[in-house]
Amino acid sequence: MALTIEDIRKAAATVSTGIVHTPSVCSRLLSEICGARVHLKLENLQYTASFKERGALNKLNSLTAEQRKTGVIAMSAGNHAQGIAYHAQRLNIPATIVMPQTTPFIKVAHTEEYGARVILHGETLNDSAAHAHQLADREGLLFVHPFDDELIIAGQGTVALELLEDVPDLDVIVVPIGGGGLISGVAVAAKALNPAIKIIGVEVEGFASMKNAIAGAEVVDGGETIAEGIAVKAPGDVTRQLVEEYVDDFIVVNESSIEKAVQMLLEIEKTVAEGAGAAALAGIIHSPEKFEGKKVGLIVSGGNIDSRLLATILMRGLVRSGRIARLRISLSDAPGNLAKVATLFGECGANIIEISHQRLFQNLPVKMAELDVVVETKDDQQLEEVISHLESKGFKSRIVPGFA
Repeated sequence: MALTIEDIRKAAATVSTGIVHTPSVCSRLLSEICGARVHLKLENLQYTASFKERGALNKLNSLTAEQRKTGVIAMSAGNHAQGIAYHAQRLNIPATIVMPQTTPFIKVAHTEEYGARVILHGETLNDSAAHAHQLADREGLLFVHPFDDELIIAGQGTVALELLEDVPDLDVIVVPIGGGGLISGVAVAAKALNPAIKIIGVEVEGFASMKNAIAGAEVVDGGETIAEGIAVKAPGDVTRQLVEEYVDDFIVVNESSIEKAVQMLLEIEKTVAEGAGAAALAGIIHSPEKFEGKKVGLIVSGGNIDSRLLATILMRGLVRSGRIARLRISLSDAPGNLAKVATLFGECGANIIEISHQRLFQNLPVKMAELDVVVETKDDQQLEEVISHLESKGFKSRIVPGFA
């Protein structure tokens, strides 16, 4: 059967007592930066920090008494696993989750904490999926697909019902795309409520599988990405049909845009987003001309990001913006010069984070040395002031590039 707004309204009634009606927050600063009126739908504030709970709960509530007794099985390395495990525990349904052996320990631990039986199998999600289907047949378990299921899609579509209840006059909704479950449900619901609204999907470079599938283009494996939640090699059959019918446009973003979006959400809105969760903002950053002057709903789909990865993204962002830089300074290897250089940084109001004094591994004359200084400044302009001040006192320096 074709998915309708009534299916999504039914899902909303079904899941209403088990999920959070997450806030739709207007970001004044992001609106100024992007040239649009930006409203954030904060699905990272669900209990398991992802919209995936919605579809999981809708599917689990549809089970027969016998299916509830026997249990369910799913394959996932992240948010789908936690959504199924958490709500299965609430409903006293046995749950098994098959995860790749490479799944980070913290995700395994969280899924087990929700009471699921976790089985680590294979190197990839495809390996895990094959094993999950084998176990489903062997043990009589119901396999719950992460996106290509109309009950899952209907559950995800409840995001749009809430968003348009809170902000009914949106011009555009921007949605991350992985397998397509979220954008399919959102598009069906939003178009039924307002046929003029535009739905734009955001994919990450190398995993533009939905856009490529609809265009009949070759699907390319893009390798590593911090947006692993939308790094799906092939969309679903059901979701592809719905996206082709209801979605207006696609934006494909690079890793740098995703990193910048994660950083902006944390620094500006004080909200933590995973790479996939920040993809919608990355889309607006990438193509601001599509949204200029419009009222935009932006779905922050999840916040499950590794702490070390988040710290790295934030530090790299400081480097990109010039707020942290590494300077290489040539100086005479004489007593007192190191102290003089440090004093000059202080005179400019810059903060020295790290110093490395190199005498041996360089091509300078033997009585010279190189000093690598990692420095924190307010912005690019203050960094240039530091360099000028150093050179005015006889210390030649240059910025050592970190990455492109």
